[in-house]
Amino acid sequence: MRKYKYKETGIGFLVGLIANVLGIFLWWLIFSPVDIETTFTFALEEKTLGAIIGLGAILNLVAFFAFIRLGHDLRAKGVLLATFLSAFVILFLKFW
Repeated sequence: MRKYKYKETGIGFLVGLIANVLGIFLWWLIFSPVDIETTFTFALEEKTLGAIIGLGAILNLVAFFAFIRLGHDLRAKGVLLATFLSAFVILFLKFW
């Protein structure tokens, strides 16, 4: 039972990370006229990378509510943990 719990939470965590990366990539495709390396270098210099990560985390809402609706509560917990990780990264970037 314990392995099952960690496996399901881990799957949710990975889905949360992938959703966040996909959201960041979609933001780059829609809003950035330059290549991805230049965009993130500029965002790091201007201290807006945290905002970009936060916007990318919006897709975690979709994954979270989809897992809740399907009854996969442990996977939803993993997505929530990935969202918390994103929040800590944003806090680190904000005060770094």
